[in-house]
Amino acid sequence: MKVAVVTETFPGEKRVALIPANVAQLTKAGLDVIVQSGAGAAAGFADASYQEKGAEIANDRAAAFAADLALQVRCLGANPEAGRADLEYMRTGQIIVGMCDPFGSPAAVRDVAGAGADLFSLELIPRITRAQSMDVLSSMATIAGYRAVLLAAIELPKIFPMLMTAAGTLTAARVFVIGAGVAGLQAIATAKRLGGVVHAYDVRPACREQVESLGGRFVELQLEAGESEDKGGYAKAMDDEFYRRQRELMANVVAESDVVITTAAIPGKKSPLLVTQEAAEGMTPGGVIVDLAAERGGNCEVSKPDERVVHNGVVILGPTNLPSEAPYHASQMFSNNVAKFLLNMVKDGKIELNLEDEIVRETLVAHDGEVANPRLRELLGLEPLMASDSANEEAPEPEAH
Repeated sequence: MKVAVVTETFPGEKRVALIPANVAQLTKAGLDVIVQSGAGAAAGFADASYQEKGAEIANDRAAAFAADLALQVRCLGANPEAGRADLEYMRTGQIIVGMCDPFGSPAAVRDVAGAGADLFSLELIPRITRAQSMDVLSSMATIAGYRAVLLAAIELPKIFPMLMTAAGTLTAARVFVIGAGVAGLQAIATAKRLGGVVHAYDVRPACREQVESLGGRFVELQLEAGESEDKGGYAKAMDDEFYRRQRELMANVVAESDVVITTAAIPGKKSPLLVTQEAAEGMTPGGVIVDLAAERGGNCEVSKPDERVVHNGVVILGPTNLPSEAPYHASQMFSNNVAKFLLNMVKDGKIELNLEDEIVRETLVAHDGEVANPRLRELLGLEPLMASDSANEEAPEPEAH
């Protein structure tokens, strides 16, 4: 069975779905690996490096897509414009694996199903112990949290650590991280390593221990949250009244901070508003807000996707693809996740779709010409599949990361 790695076509995307180090794992399992020429170049992986590990180089996209299975970082859906050109290469029985933003772009899943291909959405990897090594969202969030702090450090007209010098004492920067998921925890750790005084808040009380273990101080807000965590351990989306009260209480902490980093993103839904324009205006001029949820409306009222906004002397950044800014290590992590995901399905050199396997069942969103995920079918207004034909027995709810 042939597995192809195709060049990413999303504007500015530098990652690659598989790096040379993982090629040998797949070939050992009986798979033949084909790499579109130049696919890894932007991430620092030359064609020769793939060939040394046993991969074949395809000179063009059509030749790569002729493989039985195509690997992408961003499939159609997560690559809504340029990704549409790939539909002409897809065919019945082919398998596509990558991130496709299923709940944000359900129509893209329907289009891939219409082309006859089976589509695996890596965003839907279930949060179970066996699948931890395949969790691309956690891997990419780790990079995003780290990069967010570096962006803030560059913009901030102060340095992060406290310094006692002959020229006087420099006070440490105060950093407030909203959301203690993977991205938030990495932001806390990075800001702490740079010498900042770090505070953090999360709706899930259980996050206190994780925040404090990284040297941060957990911010207490007097809120009645109710059930704030889903069965996967992610923060649940709350109601409007909860977020209104949360914004009011949080404004004072924001005003006291030099840097605010927000990380509350909910796949397929508008990001909750956490930092109002008024709260941003309460910060001292020179302050920095990095909104990691800007792609879907943002946690900060003033942020704009992929723009640098200066409002009342405060710099607000809304980056939407920070993992691509560290493509070497982001690709390494993504590739390891993908390799583990594929090897879980390989038997005798072929991909075996065992729908009794939760990992396979929950990630397979298009199968046999149909949208296989029940929640996506509902979003698209499609009739439920017969139980015997459905690839997904239960539809996962969107989760906040």
